Amino acid sequence: MAAGEGRRLRPVTEAYAKPVLPIDGRPVLATLLRELAGGGVERATIVVGHLAEQVRRLAGDGSAFGLEVRYAEQPEALGSADAVARGLRAGARPPVLVVAADTLFTAGDVGRFAEAFLSSGAAGAIAGRRDPPPAPPHRFGLRVEDGLVRRVLDDDPANGLAGAPLWALGEPVARRLDPLPGRPPYELAAAFQLAVDAGEAVAGVEIGKTRDLTRPVDLVVENFSYASGVV
Repeated sequence: MAAGEGRRLRPVTEAYAKPVLPIDGRPVLATLLRELAGGGVERATIVVGHLAEQVRRLAGDGSAFGLEVRYAEQPEALGSADAVARGLRAGARPPVLVVAADTLFTAGDVGRFAEAFLSSGAAGAIAGRRDPPPAPPHRFGLRVEDGLVRRVLDDDPANGLAGAPLWALGEPVARRLDPLPGRPPYELAAAFQLAVDAGEAVAGVEIGKTRDLTRPVDLVVENFSYASGVV
């Protein structure tokens, strides 16, 4: 998902699409595409919107990153579930792995998450992380019991496991995206909770630290280690 406006990162994202901005001196999307390829992914559909041409120029046909890239358009910011639904309409077929194109994962975690989902036999899966921790309303907790998700958006302050922007959708979850219930924005969290409430098994898979650019100052902190006091 690479269509967002990155509003909290303004004014930087008025000129640059968030996925093309760097962490460790490399565009986040470039690092993520290589991580997907290393995890066994062969085809990726990138959902573009805001400053789409920058994303297209960077990713191209995917060959530079070891996988095949296609594109889907999200002309309006109608939410994460709408983005995934557009990717499915563009030709992606469940089971699918869904990632936000502005987040970096601990090396190897994307592949391990995919393997955990496939081996679980579950209808879907959601990744959870402890670093960064939950911080509602931007980053809710993820309630996992006995390996299964019970609450996708959990506001229990004692819960230290936060939801991460990494999901897997099998057919039972994917079919809830079209048509989408309610009014926009349509979010994946709602679709997954509907599946859980209907008795579908959704695996909760804990992963390591994730990194993201949230504020303009993060561009300095994430690219110049000495700026954060870590050398």
